[in-house]
Amino acid sequence: MVGVMTYENLDAKLINALLGDGRASLRSLAEELDVSVTTVSNHLRDLEEEGVVEGYTPVVNYDALGYDVTAILQLKVEGSKLPDITERLKEEKQMISVYEVTGDYDVIAVGKFKDTDGMNRQIKSLLTDTDIRESNTSVVLNAVVENQQFELDIDE
Repeated sequence: MVGVMTYENLDAKLINALLGDGRASLRSLAEELDVSVTTVSNHLRDLEEEGVVEGYTPVVNYDALGYDVTAILQLKVEGSKLPDITERLKEEKQMISVYEVTGDYDVIAVGKFKDTDGMNRQIKSLLTDTDIRESNTSVVLNAVVENQQFELDIDE
């Protein structure tokens, strides 16, 4: 069946359109996808309810706001304290990503800072926690790509 759009294809096309413009109106999305506004509204509601689309937020250029120091923290944590440490990191204002990982370290966290002094103060306050057994901090010299999202493949 040529030209028939499947439910999954419409969802993928809708997601891709939102990646291009998260502020697009239902009407403009409907026109772009060649479906009714009601169809777009229903699919978007379903995607939100399923947790596929979790919100509509601006992409902030932290460098432009003076947060041009990015630090990557690798932490070895006392096993049973892993949830406590990740929760603490999650609550730190300038930590933009926190991951539990496999490998040599248990946690990787990424933070944005205005300067190395601020970074140093915040990291040192974290490292006073006795449940952190070892740490390694790297400062990013050049962010080649950051906060990159990708369009979904569409079966045609």
